[in-house]
Amino acid sequence: MPDNANNSPAATHAKCSANAQHIGNAAHAADTQHTDHSPIATTAEMNPAKSSALGGEQASVEKQKVFIIGLPRTGTTSVSVALLEQGLKVAHMAFTKQAFMLADAISDVPCFSDYRQLDGLFPQAKFVYLDRDMVKWVPSMQMLLGKMLPHLEAKSGRFHPIMKRSFRHTFAIDKVTDPADEAHLIACYQRHQNEVLAYFHGREDFISLNISHAGSLSRLLQFLGLTTDCPTLGQVTDRAFSDSQIKSVPNQISQEGTSQEKAAVQSLPVNTSEHGLDFPKLNAGTHVAAWHEYKHPNKVNSNSAGPQSRKFFDYTL
Repeated sequence: MPDNANNSPAATHAKCSANAQHIGNAAHAADTQHTDHSPIATTAEMNPAKSSALGGEQASVEKQKVFIIGLPRTGTTSVSVALLEQGLKVAHMAFTKQAFMLADAISDVPCFSDYRQLDGLFPQAKFVYLDRDMVKWVPSMQMLLGKMLPHLEAKSGRFHPIMKRSFRHTFAIDKVTDPADEAHLIACYQRHQNEVLAYFHGREDFISLNISHAGSLSRLLQFLGLTTDCPTLGQVTDRAFSDSQIKSVPNQISQEGTSQEKAAVQSLPVNTSEHGLDFPKLNAGTHVAAWHEYKHPNKVNSNSAGPQSRKFFDYTL
């Protein structure tokens, strides 16, 4: 989809809006604008107040939420973009209560580590687990950790405390000598998968997908009760960068509007086959910032501020 998404014909928006209304008809509160979508923490966020147990905290919303709880590098960006094209408001990573309130769908951090707590907070939510072939996931995750680890360090790391907590919880990065070790990552993946499948066993509000499988997008849309006739589904875009153009994750994610975004784009149509719709392939290879380069009016800021500023939910893992 081109960057001038706001200029789509009214008919296109009408069809996509119908899908968004299926997820919930409550109006979103106005979002306090904050230009930094990055996981880099501010000084105040580096020293957050200690959370208590879940206790009486309950999200006072009836609006259905969709949580994408697959691990990083399993296709969270592709799913997020596909849901944007269906008219949903989407947050790829969410570090505040307000981001969760504004978004119809949330993926990545902290959903993959906090699904139990989110299930309690949002009893009407649906959960989407993403599976990926281990032979492809391990090297992709090793590449990602190679970029991220210096910024996940507990005290000096620049990433948001919620991101650090999610990675510590799921990948034990503070408990092993080499968090990117192949055997360690396989163990982390399998433990997460087993825990997710056991927790959601027999539930109708859960689906497991491998986005590389034919018709996987159609399966997701059917699970969510969404239509597939949105014209923009076939025109998603991905920025084409060479390895030498890919910078460190903090700079890459936080510098929206720089000359990077003026790079040429290549159209990646969503495949339609006899099996149904397939997901666009985003963040392929060493590319890690497709979400931040993708222009769409329904993107929700991960750091959205609300009535309680940028406070997160008051629970512990």
